[in-house]
Amino acid sequence: MITCIQTNSDNKDFQNLVKELDIDLAIRDGAEHSFYAQFNKIDTIKYAIVAYENQVLVGCGAIKEYNNNTVEIKRMYVLPNKRGQGIASQILLALEQWATALNYKKCLLETGKKQPEAIALYNKNGYVIVPNFGQYENVENSVCFEKILNS
Repeated sequence: MITCIQTNSDNKDFQNLVKELDIDLAIRDGAEHSFYAQFNKIDTIKYAIVAYENQVLVGCGAIKEYNNNTVEIKRMYVLPNKRGQGIASQILLALEQWATALNYKKCLLETGKKQPEAIALYNKNGYVIVPNFGQYENVENSVCFEKILNS
């Protein structure tokens, strides 16, 4: 059974998973990693989810305010040996529910073309591709998505 806990970026389990995520992304993104890394700092994240399976840490995700009506999904990660079991979808749903409870109307996110499993996750969960936003506007490797939340 998966349990999703609401926390923030001070949570040590969240910090440890983000370190693993960054190692994975550095390999996938290569030279582009330093560009993305500047937008993925976690020190100002107020809303993070850590997921546990039978009290064992398996994944994380976060939301960060983009504007008054919109949050950006950040730092989604599931341990490699736990992928393909629906955990990322559960974390994503928990983040969407939290965003709705905080009165946000929409989720935005960016992922990379070198992360096909992430693209499949967002497609499967009702996200639609939108033009690249903000700092990702002219970034060839970026794919941006949005989802309108049901209130």
